[in-house]
Amino acid sequence: MPSNEDQQLIEKSISGDYIAFEELVRRYENKVYSVAYRFMGNHADASDLAQEAFIKIYQALSKFRGDSSFMTWIYHITSNVCRDELRKRQKKQTFSLDENFQDKDNLPPIMNLPSDKPGPEEEFERFELRKQVQHCLNLLSEEHRLILVMREMQELSYDEIAEVLDCSLGTVKSRLSRARMAFKEKMTLILEQSSSEPRQTIKEGMIL
Repeated sequence: MPSNEDQQLIEKSISGDYIAFEELVRRYENKVYSVAYRFMGNHADASDLAQEAFIKIYQALSKFRGDSSFMTWIYHITSNVCRDELRKRQKKQTFSLDENFQDKDNLPPIMNLPSDKPGPEEEFERFELRKQVQHCLNLLSEEHRLILVMREMQELSYDEIAEVLDCSLGTVKSRLSRARMAFKEKMTLILEQSSSEPRQTIKEGMIL
């Protein structure tokens, strides 16, 4: 169920109050962008698809019944927008797994890295690790990437994931287990290839 404030903004937006919808965008734009970024792996595509997602959200507001949280509903729309775009690119054979990560100041933080202000060397290591994590996500299947983004990055509950994917809790848990295993295998290989003695290793709770 949406919060009372969200529900009021939703109702006003449906009635044509654009200021109310702008407030909804302000509240959720970072989360929508984060979802899009983790799917696409670069800022330009993430920004474009976040805008497209909000257009679809606005168009579909009258269909929101409040059976789930507003964020879960938004997530469902955003993930569908990103998945549709990825399918289009795969058909055109233009989707690349390699991204240029030069804009490190704008790169979103990854899961559970320490929050203390790092020194220059540690900051560089974190930046390199973020690149490797995103590259690893890009190498995963769409199914595995989607469920990892939902659970590990967006911190959706198992029930919320089951609702988004329209599947049982058992399916969510088994799919997540396989996705974590696939991520760990690929990430280990990436770290081994990047250095004979990698400074960053996969630890429980640091990445997944």
